[in-house]
Amino acid sequence: MLTPVADATGLIWYGHNATQLRRLLEPLASVRWVQLPSAGIESYLELVGDGRTWTCAKAIYGEAVAEHALALILTSLRKIPVIARHRRWSDVVGASLYDSRITIIGAGGITSALLPLLASFRVSVTVVRRHPKALEGADTTLGRDRLLEALSAADCVVLACALTPETVGMIGLREMEAMPDHALLVNVARGGLVRTEQLVSALERNLIGGAALDVTDPEPLPEGHPLWRMNNVLITPHSANPDERGRGPLAELVRDNVKRFADGRTLRGQVSKQLGY
Repeated sequence: MLTPVADATGLIWYGHNATQLRRLLEPLASVRWVQLPSAGIESYLELVGDGRTWTCAKAIYGEAVAEHALALILTSLRKIPVIARHRRWSDVVGASLYDSRITIIGAGGITSALLPLLASFRVSVTVVRRHPKALEGADTTLGRDRLLEALSAADCVVLACALTPETVGMIGLREMEAMPDHALLVNVARGGLVRTEQLVSALERNLIGGAALDVTDPEPLPEGHPLWRMNNVLITPHSANPDERGRGPLAELVRDNVKRFADGRTLRGQVSKQLGY
């Protein structure tokens, strides 16, 4: 027997428009729990805190995005996009990931999945997070107040944190000036973490060695944008977690949370309006 929408106490949202969700929820006073389909909740943040319990898909996409991050790192360090476009035998170029220094910003599901992947490369990993609580698998854990210090000692910087009012534009010219001039910037989180115009400037001035971006600001990146023309920039179209790969983990999360909600147990992936994720 189907429950009338007006009597529903939980709502599983699989859309992408916060305005539509708001309109849907307005007459549904009985809804006490809303499940979102994405890990990032920045577009829904103004709805959170309405007295309902909100959950998102954070953590379930960690493995897929971490795998993509590693692919971006290796492909960029080895200069594969440049070499593969040559139509004649060329000199070997590129760098090795082994024994390098990696700084990861964020300590969520992506980082937890990426750390074991990096371990076999004998890298030294520094994780930057809101609070400097030690993270298993990281050699060093620092608070955000020591971000410049962490950037200055990195051969590669991976952005794997949520986009919140605190993190918008956190990587700008000052931060890239702190990075070694050979360092690679990898963003598999949200485009808004990076000040795009300042990234272009830093690349043009050779302040950093290159960038590998699965996300951009704006997104999609317009045709003719300077980043498309740079040989030291690798761009993928927000494909770190393809929809077809994410459906299974998301369906399992929804099934589990429905059971937990029915049993009155704690839900997975609860959202904090204060933290922004």
